[in-house]
Amino acid sequence: MFNIPVESMAAAIFGLALAHTFAAKQFERLSHRFPRHAGLFHLLGEVEVVFGFWAIVLIALMALASGGEAALQYAESRNYTEPLFVFVVMVIAASKPVLATVMSTVNTLARWAPLPTPLATAWLGLAAVPLLGSLITEPAAMTIAALMLAPQIFRRHVPEGLKYLALGVLFVNVSIGGTLTAYAAPPVLMVAATWGWDSAFMFSHFGWKAAIAVLVNASVAAFFLRQHLRPALPGNDELDAAARVPLPVVAVHLLLLAGVVLFAHHPVIFLGLFLMFLGFTQAYAQHQSPLILKEALLVGFFLAGLVVLGGMQQWWLQPIVSNLEPLALFLGAIGLTAITDNAALTYLGSLIVGISDESKYLLVAGAVAGGGLTVIANAPNPAGVALLKRGFADETVSALGLLLGALGPTAVAALALLLL
Repeated sequence: MFNIPVESMAAAIFGLALAHTFAAKQFERLSHRFPRHAGLFHLLGEVEVVFGFWAIVLIALMALASGGEAALQYAESRNYTEPLFVFVVMVIAASKPVLATVMSTVNTLARWAPLPTPLATAWLGLAAVPLLGSLITEPAAMTIAALMLAPQIFRRHVPEGLKYLALGVLFVNVSIGGTLTAYAAPPVLMVAATWGWDSAFMFSHFGWKAAIAVLVNASVAAFFLRQHLRPALPGNDELDAAARVPLPVVAVHLLLLAGVVLFAHHPVIFLGLFLMFLGFTQAYAQHQSPLILKEALLVGFFLAGLVVLGGMQQWWLQPIVSNLEPLALFLGAIGLTAITDNAALTYLGSLIVGISDESKYLLVAGAVAGGGLTVIANAPNPAGVALLKRGFADETVSALGLLLGALGPTAVAALALLLL
């Protein structure tokens, strides 16, 4: 066993982690079937735990095969800025002053719209908030949209098929909705500096096309959901409480969120701002709701595991990416991003010497279009799963259900980015 090359071992473990992701719902069912071991099965059924768990297995096997120092050196060589950022931005974006401000704005716009208010609210949550991700980053947009839509769409009395359609639309729209700027979408960030893509380039080549696809996807989903919608909040108590949050408290939260977004690539700064945020929430606890620390930590654990496992996959991914013709590269990127993080895929593309401008565009277009097919396809997806899974059967999101729900929105996004 210990003569197996480390890269091959890492690829095998990555495959097991993918299989585990698709089998997570079955572990959750086993927890009900065998209550004596329900705790273990429930843990293995948590999608957010999967990649972190298998990353630990990989590091342990690397220590046995190559020595503890080599395994530790590899683990410490990984860049964990993105998992840390997603953890921090999830907690701040989901805080009561921020969330209530966005919800109040959306509800006001929904009342002004020439549509039934629940329908307009759902449409704005699936369209406007994902597009807002180009300003506040995709993880923040995913957090806000998920918390807004959870009581309206992702609840027990809505048919499962429609919930998976809405989830697929949300994931795809967040993935492409961050392409209006050069800093909000992780797969764009990986290539923007290397290829000289600024926000003006992104909007003219990607953004307006993505916006059209987002509007189409949201409209289709809202149409099919129209008979099952209810107001985004079941009552007015939370909105009344939000109205009583002093404006200075709201302003501090928004400024801290803006600071975290501005310094998204500087963990020393955004972690310092996060510690300030935690102190502020303690000082003004009467204006806060419980922070989603557990959910955000699990998402960070998932992404950190993906960083560890994904770092050993370059040996087989890069040859595939570099040997494809432009159109095949576009279709291949859509498929490959379903089994690996789309930011990792575009990063590999940025390493290819002499790649044509057409191939650059199609690689990134395919990566963002396929960002809703699986939980691991796009960094914000685990955040959405963590916040919405309670509305699904067995409180687990089926990987197959998500894949089927995202196929239509993915096709719309792909056609818009390819043909417009």
